[in-house]
Amino acid sequence: MVAVGFYLLLGCLVCQRLGELLLARRNRTWLLKQGAKEFGKRHYPLFFLLHIAWFSCLLSESLYNGPTLHSFWYIWGVGLAVAQVLRYWCMGSLGRYWNTRILIVPGAARIRRGPYRYVPHPNYVAVCLELFCIPMIFDAMVTALLFSLLNLILLVGVRVPTENKALRLLQ
Repeated sequence: MVAVGFYLLLGCLVCQRLGELLLARRNRTWLLKQGAKEFGKRHYPLFFLLHIAWFSCLLSESLYNGPTLHSFWYIWGVGLAVAQVLRYWCMGSLGRYWNTRILIVPGAARIRRGPYRYVPHPNYVAVCLELFCIPMIFDAMVTALLFSLLNLILLVGVRVPTENKALRLLQ
């Protein structure tokens, strides 16, 4: 039964990510028509590869160990639920400005509603929670720890500084 839940969750996540990429593409097209400038083009593939590798390692570790539930799976499940709510709150707050890329329309007002009133980069908080909690639900600790660390390095070292620099154009 755990295996069925694992594959069901993994399938839902893949569909969710593909849907988000389609939405991001549509939003990107609209933003570019509004005169948006893209920042961080060179590092974008690193995040794409990170997420593909995360899915692959999660699947591999779970197949190797057999998908089992962590003894505190419900705590990680709550973390995942919080991440999902936060993710969609971010997407709803940004509307057509939401994207997986850093796209800035010069002269546009910086969005400060929703979770952006409280945290400068709430979508990254959601992603960090997901990258950690999903593997932990199924006791895939290596995947949870390794990819949380890699994601944090990329976020703190590259993505957030690039985005902050781009956002200064809106102030």
